[in-house]
Amino acid sequence: MAKNKQKKAAKKNAKKAKDAAAGVKKAGQAATVSARKAEQAAAAGVRKAKEPAAAKKAVADLPQKTRTAAGKQGTAAARRTRTSASPPKTRAQLYEIAKQRDLPGRSRMSRDELARALGER
Repeated sequence: MAKNKQKKAAKKNAKKAKDAAAGVKKAGQAATVSARKAEQAAAAGVRKAKEPAAAKKAVADLPQKTRTAAGKQGTAAARRTRTSASPPKTRAQLYEIAKQRDLPGRSRMSRDELARALGER
């Protein structure tokens, strides 16, 4: 009788081990599939990003939203790289000049607004 119980227990354990191995294999396959899909999606994104460069499209051929964003970036870069005779002034310095010129509303203006109002920019 003890041998019968041992055989049944051994069969049960073998079945559990087999089921566990099948589960691990299945999970591994699922992980492989999702990794493959992620890789394919990334490759598609790269291809899509390279398309305009490969086609050597002009800015005029790009969508309106892209053209506007590119234009804003270019303008901002140009503004940053422009050099003037004097270094940029602080808000306090601009405020003092505005005070000397009796510029109305100067206390509520930001640094950029003061610069524009004074013709510094």
